[in-house]
Amino acid sequence: MALWGGRFTQAADQQFKYFNDSLRFDYRLALQDIDGSMGWAKAIQSVGIITESELGELLQALKQLRAEVAPNLAIVLQEDAEDIHSWVELQLIKRVGDLGKKLHTGRSRNDQVAVDMKLWCKAQVLSLQESIRALQHKLVETAEANQQSVMPGYTHLQRAQPITFAHWCMAYFEMLDRDYSRLTDAYNRMNTCPLGSGALAGTAYVIDRDKLALDLGFETATRNSLDSVSDRDHVLELLAAASISTMHLSRFAEDLIIFNSGESHFVELSDRVTSGSSLMPQKKNPDACELVRGKTGRVFGALTGLLTTLKGLPLAYNKDMQEDKEGIFDAIETWQACINISALVLEDIKVDTERTKEAAQQGYANATELADYLVAKGIPFREAHHIVGEAVVYAISQKKALEELNLEEFKQFHTTISDDVYPILSLDSCLAKRCAKGGVSFERVAEAISVAKQYLAH
Repeated sequence: MALWGGRFTQAADQQFKYFNDSLRFDYRLALQDIDGSMGWAKAIQSVGIITESELGELLQALKQLRAEVAPNLAIVLQEDAEDIHSWVELQLIKRVGDLGKKLHTGRSRNDQVAVDMKLWCKAQVLSLQESIRALQHKLVETAEANQQSVMPGYTHLQRAQPITFAHWCMAYFEMLDRDYSRLTDAYNRMNTCPLGSGALAGTAYVIDRDKLALDLGFETATRNSLDSVSDRDHVLELLAAASISTMHLSRFAEDLIIFNSGESHFVELSDRVTSGSSLMPQKKNPDACELVRGKTGRVFGALTGLLTTLKGLPLAYNKDMQEDKEGIFDAIETWQACINISALVLEDIKVDTERTKEAAQQGYANATELADYLVAKGIPFREAHHIVGEAVVYAISQKKALEELNLEEFKQFHTTISDDVYPILSLDSCLAKRCAKGGVSFERVAEAISVAKQYLAH
């Protein structure tokens, strides 16, 4: 039974019904719709639409319905209804008869779906933040265990300067912290209640919407009914946060795919997050990381899709807005899975410290140190840069590392170079000099880990 059939003399075509109905995906909003209905029942009782006794009967039925649905939302799909709002109302009518038909007084599915989506989005924010913190914990643990693992840092995928694996871990800690803060910002903006806005012009009953908002866990009521029913900024912001965060996770995954390759062999991923080849028995493929990288596109697509849907819509509600749901449901599920699997990837990761150190000693990653050494001798940096460039060309021709050149070879590039250059060119010296805040020195990285642990503890 539809909730709007009085105006129509013919039943909807079955093909249109399937095209139009949303229960197959908006069943995920069952708990939010029930919670919103309980809040609305209290609101209409406060203005005399139902009695105290009727309110008690409605609340009892709604609480029972919630208890039945909560363990398994999919039970909603056992029955045919247009959408989750219709399903909840029809279930209520089965339980309390005509009293259930009173509940929708002064309410529209437009403000009903708006409040359901905000309640759902708020719940997702809290769950996602918990998962992000768990991944940050894993990054800190991995960093702490690998503070002495020196490796090459890269720009343009070329060896640039030595860093540590711990410093690499803490870079992703920072990215995730921004992801966490974006969720906090989005939560604060979505923490306004649209219920009581009616179809577009507000409800005809003098309901205390601020009290209703507080009853439903919002900070306050929305200020404009037209905006309230047509606003999907909260969905867009969540999708934008998801897109940025999965981009970070994709970069994390790509780094590990490179580090895990036979050419790098910096890390070994656990058997728990890799798979083999059906043809080549020697293969151990980083499938978990590749899937994180691949699934990111789906999240981006959801954001782009909804932006495109909304960009040409006139105020207020249009059925196009039903397209907000499938994308956000899939994107949040995908984001959550990517966060969780990234944490699992770190659980048993093994860093080959000897191999990473060997790689850090290659590629003339200490060339900048030689330039700084010349600057300390009074040579302008631009000139020092040129001198070191020539020295690198020579070292390459001799198939030697810079530190392997003898003093006579160094002096052909500049006479100020003396024996004191060799300690400067060591890996330890390269790292120790980067001791400004945020740098890669062992001391600074240890400090960053300590600060992060305290931060997470609070």
